[in-house]
Amino acid sequence: MAADLRPLPHSSGHRVLARWLLGAEWRSHRARALVAIATIALGVALGYAVQLINSAAFNEFSAATRSLSGQADLQIRGAQPFIDESIYPRLANMPEVVLASPVLAFDVTVPGQRDALPVLGIDVFKASRITPDLLGVPSPEQPLDTLSADAVFLSTAAQQWLNIKTGDPLTLRSGTSNVQLRVAGGLGRTRPGQRLAVMDIAAAQWRFGKVGKLSRVDVQLERGVDRERFRRDLQAQLGNAWVVAETRDTESRTDRLSRAYRINMNVLALVALFTGAFLVFSTQALSVVRRRSQFAMLRVLGLTRAQLLRQILLEGALLGLLGSLCGLALGYAMASGALRFFGSDLGGGYFPGVRPRAGFEPLATTVFLLLGIAVAVLGSVAPAIDAARARPAAALKAGAEEGALARLATPWPALACLLIAGILTRLPPWFDTPIAGYLAVALLLVGGIALMPRVTASIFGAASRVRGARGSAGATATLAIARLANAPGQASIAMGGVLSSFALIVAMAIMVASFRVSVDAWVTHLLSADLYVRVASGGNSSDSGGLQPAEQKRIAEVSGIRSAAFARITHLTLDPARPDVALLAREIDAADPGANLQMTAATLSPAALHAGEIPVWVSEAMVDLYGYRLGQRIRLPLGAPGQVFVVAGVWRDYARQSGAIQMRLADFRRLTGDTIATDVAVTVAQGARVERVIDALRALPFGASLELSQPGDIRARTLMIFDRSFAVTYLLEAVAIVIGLFGVAATFSAQTLARAREFGMLRHIGVTRMQILAILASEGGLLTACGIALGFALGFAISLILVFVVNPQSFHWSMSLHVPWFVLGTVALVMVILSCSTAVVAGRGAVSVDAVRAVKEDW
Repeated sequence: MAADLRPLPHSSGHRVLARWLLGAEWRSHRARALVAIATIALGVALGYAVQLINSAAFNEFSAATRSLSGQADLQIRGAQPFIDESIYPRLANMPEVVLASPVLAFDVTVPGQRDALPVLGIDVFKASRITPDLLGVPSPEQPLDTLSADAVFLSTAAQQWLNIKTGDPLTLRSGTSNVQLRVAGGLGRTRPGQRLAVMDIAAAQWRFGKVGKLSRVDVQLERGVDRERFRRDLQAQLGNAWVVAETRDTESRTDRLSRAYRINMNVLALVALFTGAFLVFSTQALSVVRRRSQFAMLRVLGLTRAQLLRQILLEGALLGLLGSLCGLALGYAMASGALRFFGSDLGGGYFPGVRPRAGFEPLATTVFLLLGIAVAVLGSVAPAIDAARARPAAALKAGAEEGALARLATPWPALACLLIAGILTRLPPWFDTPIAGYLAVALLLVGGIALMPRVTASIFGAASRVRGARGSAGATATLAIARLANAPGQASIAMGGVLSSFALIVAMAIMVASFRVSVDAWVTHLLSADLYVRVASGGNSSDSGGLQPAEQKRIAEVSGIRSAAFARITHLTLDPARPDVALLAREIDAADPGANLQMTAATLSPAALHAGEIPVWVSEAMVDLYGYRLGQRIRLPLGAPGQVFVVAGVWRDYARQSGAIQMRLADFRRLTGDTIATDVAVTVAQGARVERVIDALRALPFGASLELSQPGDIRARTLMIFDRSFAVTYLLEAVAIVIGLFGVAATFSAQTLARAREFGMLRHIGVTRMQILAILASEGGLLTACGIALGFALGFAISLILVFVVNPQSFHWSMSLHVPWFVLGTVALVMVILSCSTAVVAGRGAVSVDAVRAVKEDW
């Protein structure tokens, strides 16, 4: 006997046994394994595709940015879009500087095109040594075109975009004036998809009304000069009106701007992978329960606990490996298709003017491959440990299945997860990312699902006692509730699949709905005028010019206009490593700023200001990124160096996550001397028609350069942009629904097949097949309804973290909570109906087994 119980050898015999067990499980339950593989593949594919798309776009955008900087060691530019060109000789004559190249950069409008065309004005002789790739290539007949006042050189992408060739005329618009130029040739070398126009800097200053202005100066230092020390000293000399930056600062700005979007997309993509992990757990747990007697027999024959543990983990790892490989292939295909047909930003708009291609990334590929395998193995750990710990003698007995899941009912680990999740929600962001918030969401999901056995036993145990006390329950309902009450472990697995998928659906639906409703309310609050006018730019309004004072007067005098509120939009650079801050100068009543802005809290009264102090109102992002507080005295690169500004209030801004500052238009003009206006809010006189005012504005000499929009059009366009930006989120909600239904189908199928002996016994005591199917339908409906109810509670808690922790820390704005009851109710009803149907379909195979043979299996 001792010889019969010795461990099986670790050689080829054990490998043959492992292959035999794997093959038998695959042949017996192929559909359930395919569902688990497909779920893991989908999660890996979404995450891998998002990573490839963003990585390709960011790398290409960074390469395009470096091509514009060339071999410059430093870039000196203004905190405002343009600086006085007197800084150029000052830099060029510094002993540490070997070469200084002035650059004028701005965007212009191309009539008939929606997007802007970037224009660079360069000194050909200086740029040839720093940025030779940007030099124009004139025709041999006209070699001096690089200095011509009417010549412009276009990149290949720009020529293709405009459908234009060398020698053709080109009309560009600066503010409300048209500038006639001639395409003199192409550029030396630019990145694929990079639209760019280059001309002589003096010609650009003259033709586009920027005489005496520069955007930046590219500097090369003498060999041996400590670049970092020189940068610090120069910044101290120039003050905050100028910014001394490196090329890596521009890349950091782009990385910071898109980081939150990229991380959120990756986290949302991993939602499907998490659900896949639970499906693997469900598959493996039910498989272990069903094969409990088989494993016990193998243990009696000599299979060790370690070998059994490795066998079950191997099964999970194989599911993860197959799912990961399929997911990587699918993710690469999705990334290639998205980059080809939909662009590189997934709706975020962070990487304009590039045409990236998806490439193979060894590190990302390895990470997602291992992540898929790890998730599957993690889902198999608990069932594997339970199977290894089971005593063979007890496991060989019939009816021991529920005991295998008894350890899942321990509530303390789940309660610990929930407690830690609550603590994490109180922590600040790490590395400008809500890492603690995401961990809180994960722990909340794990803790909620881990509590299911205890919750299931409590709910259905109470229901069984209530129905028993009444004594009027039907046989079908009584048996269904009794089964759920006495087998809470298996019931919790089925309900856990519904709970996890529905909780994620609820959380994402509430988060997106809350954001959308808040954006809608914000836009409605801001759009208080009857008509909005702006200079057609397609790019940055401050760069493209605007309305001159005489043109502003013509607009204000148009018949039918009661008032015209003018505004100036520009930007400031407060930190070279962060994205620019928007500066909006408009007509604001300091005593009542809430009439124009959506304030988040109390505002500072004008009486609280000292003489000479200027009030400004900052967005929520300025509070998070720069530490601004109500009443704080701050310095801005506007006006005299000693000018003091006071934060008079904080307002909500969903358009600019990098920060925005609003100030009174009169203060801005007094400080800067800039009298240009870029936007106009028109209020129509009583009795006048908006359509007639629009016609009158279009009839102005410069009417063709104006964009006219009514509030309803702006609102519709804003919501369309919102929906496009969250298209991936909507896709993931649909994926979560599909995955949840797959999980329900797989779980009920496994349970009904494992209960063939139970159904055989019921058949022996007179229960008909239709009654058994009714029992299954009742169980499916009750489990799904309970899972949906608890899933809603869990999803609502997760949505609170997403709305009030993750989004404010990611994008630096707050929002109100909104629950889309109709959508969630519809999804819940569909899941209940499909779960009942799935239980019945899966049960037909189990009840079709001959009753005598089914009972004989209970050996």
